[in-house]
Amino acid sequence: MTVTKPEDLKGLSLLGGKKAAPSRRLEVFPNHHRGRRYTVELRTAEFTCLCPATGQPDFAELTIRYVPDRWILESKSLKLYLWSFRDQGAFHEHVVNMILDDLVKALDPQRIEVVGNFHVRGGIAITVQAAHEKKAAAPRRPGGRRR
Repeated sequence: MTVTKPEDLKGLSLLGGKKAAPSRRLEVFPNHHRGRRYTVELRTAEFTCLCPATGQPDFAELTIRYVPDRWILESKSLKLYLWSFRDQGAFHEHVVNMILDDLVKALDPQRIEVVGNFHVRGGIAITVQAAHEKKAAAPRRPGGRRR
């Protein structure tokens, strides 16, 4: 059985008894099950950002689903990362795609999807879905050269 190893905790500076503060730092730890395709889903109903035009708060339910490769996202770092958007003005489409880009950079996952279900404001609810998938490597020809 593979369990969390002490070396898995190296580099995780946001986890523990420290005072929490918003941060754009996403921390990861090693995936011990790289040969298995499995899905990790993270959800929050507490995502907030500001309308860039009016400064009014926007609230959303955010869902992140990914198939890890080498890395798994440490959830407290995600919480602090999402908190960093609370005072940021951003259109819904932009903020969901920015979150996706930052997660792809931190995780380099097999596949990832970010869904933002923004609450009704002005009579309209907005849902934004953004996804990324690793491109498969080109097959090799006999002799080791790519086709």
